[in-house]
Amino acid sequence: MRLVIGSDHAGWSLKGAVIDHVRSLGHEVIDVGSYDDKPVDFPDIARQVAAKVTSGEAERGIMVCGTGVGASIAANKMKGIRAAVCHDIHSAHQSVEHDDVNVMCIGAQIVGPWLAKDLVSSYLTAEFSTDEDFRRRVKKLHQMDAEG
Repeated sequence: MRLVIGSDHAGWSLKGAVIDHVRSLGHEVIDVGSYDDKPVDFPDIARQVAAKVTSGEAERGIMVCGTGVGASIAANKMKGIRAAVCHDIHSAHQSVEHDDVNVMCIGAQIVGPWLAKDLVSSYLTAEFSTDEDFRRRVKKLHQMDAEG
């Protein structure tokens, strides 16, 4: 799978561990920054992550910021993105299985590298359910996205 990964300055140190783990699982990574601890605005990075996902250049995205919340809000502003903050294993896989999430957001100030690796593994192995209830609900999300 090809993934796009981005972070703001609060998440850049954890992003390195996430990228290493994703590559160790055999996935390809597109890194859109940030590349150091110099302040950067998370909406700018979220826009880049979202653009790679919605264009099809990447199948899914991962955003790392301080709490994951700002990244999630920003990514969800982009048409076609369903982003979720995931700080536990259950949310990391269920967000994909039930809600077809295509951008997972994690907070470097909330989770450390060990948990982040488990979250990423859970997110990447999850697949959107074929259950009609979940499909119907996500279809409604697509309609909401189209209508604004």
